[in-house]
Amino acid sequence: MSAALVWFRRDLRAHDHAALHHALKTHRRVYCVFVFDTTILDSLPRRDRRVEFILRAVEEVAAALREMGGALIVRHGDPLLEIQNLATELGVTTVYVNRDYEPAAIARDAEVKRRLASADFVDFKDQVIFDRAEVMTRGGTPFSVFTPYKNAWLKKLDAASLQPWPVEEYEAHLAPPHSAEPLPTLQQLGFEAADPGELPLPTGMSGAQALFRDFIERIDNYAATRDFPAINGTSHLSAHLRFGTISIRQLAAYAQAQPGRGAATWLTELIWRDFYHAILWHHPRVTRQCFKPACDALRWDAAPNLFQAWCAGRTGYPLVDAAMRQLTARGYMHNRLRMITASFLAKDLGLDWRQGEAWFAEKLLDFDLAANNGGWQWAASTGCDAQPWFRIFNPVTQSEKFDPEGRFIRRYVPELCSVADRFIHAPWTMNAAEQAACGVRIGHDYPAPVVDHAAARARTLARFQAVRQ
Repeated sequence: MSAALVWFRRDLRAHDHAALHHALKTHRRVYCVFVFDTTILDSLPRRDRRVEFILRAVEEVAAALREMGGALIVRHGDPLLEIQNLATELGVTTVYVNRDYEPAAIARDAEVKRRLASADFVDFKDQVIFDRAEVMTRGGTPFSVFTPYKNAWLKKLDAASLQPWPVEEYEAHLAPPHSAEPLPTLQQLGFEAADPGELPLPTGMSGAQALFRDFIERIDNYAATRDFPAINGTSHLSAHLRFGTISIRQLAAYAQAQPGRGAATWLTELIWRDFYHAILWHHPRVTRQCFKPACDALRWDAAPNLFQAWCAGRTGYPLVDAAMRQLTARGYMHNRLRMITASFLAKDLGLDWRQGEAWFAEKLLDFDLAANNGGWQWAASTGCDAQPWFRIFNPVTQSEKFDPEGRFIRRYVPELCSVADRFIHAPWTMNAAEQAACGVRIGHDYPAPVVDHAAARARTLARFQAVRQ
């Protein structure tokens, strides 16, 4: 009776799970493990929403495996040691994982594989529809622009690509609990619980499915509502995709099967996710450098005061500030606002996009290296973008277009609640009497703009022109 070990990572569900399916189908005894990785956790603040989100998801996986007659072994330590020791202790012949595409994770897995004395290390595609070199140009090179990639992706898509990996029919092969160790508490992991309301999403597999069911009721309107942060127009599934509490195959299969512009637009967003993972796989240098090598010569400003104003939501541009305050308060930011705030940092403040990327990485519940890096480089015009480098979002016109009544602004910038709609996007244009009438003094109750957009735009154009010459 050969035994195997399935190492759960960013695939925290007990269904439609590639590694678990193949292990159960191949072996008569299958153990499951999750490692709270101290090489990652030790660098996090003691109150980090992601740790609590992960713990709640791990608890659901453990409960689901128990119902199937198995168990989830949980360890807290360095996975290089924990997986090696556990594989030896259990006498398994193979360690199964679902593939990761981040450079650090690839290096970690290579070292785990090297250390396994008498067990094979096998990985599977699970967190994307197509990976590695599955979608390439006709010349056999990676795509660097999204639309051609999307067209090739759609052409390659077939029923087999969306087929789930069943687990239930092989559940008898799950190994029974080998110990009665309880799951660790958040405090035992060295973290504090978030304040009530700071976990903005339902957690675990059940939470993911609840969000998906809710989105199904709204998907027809997705194309029309997705860019408006005051409207509940998006799926809110990004964190669940990041930690694998829901299957990308389930979501893509549903979107592909539905008629209408809403589902097609959402499927495009899922394809963007695959695209950025492919970029990271083929070009791991993007974690440190610009995707466009010429842009490494860009000279960004050094302005810590401006960066702190941006982080704190005190730039004087209401929609930018509302978005940044949402990020701090909720660990989430609407996708349209991610583009606006990223453009503002790089092209209005003139700051290195890597500063903003790192801030998002620290704050976002759904932080994903591939998507975060890809989005930031897109906004900074250093990455994969078919649009010209002189595309610069105007924070006022973006605000007028996507939050026309200022509903989102007033939610997160309460000091502007009494400002009239005609001034809410640019409150510094109010005269003294108008400021007094709504009880807001610009420069006192709410900051004046930290930069002039027109002047900042001119500086950005000059910055990129210098690189092009």
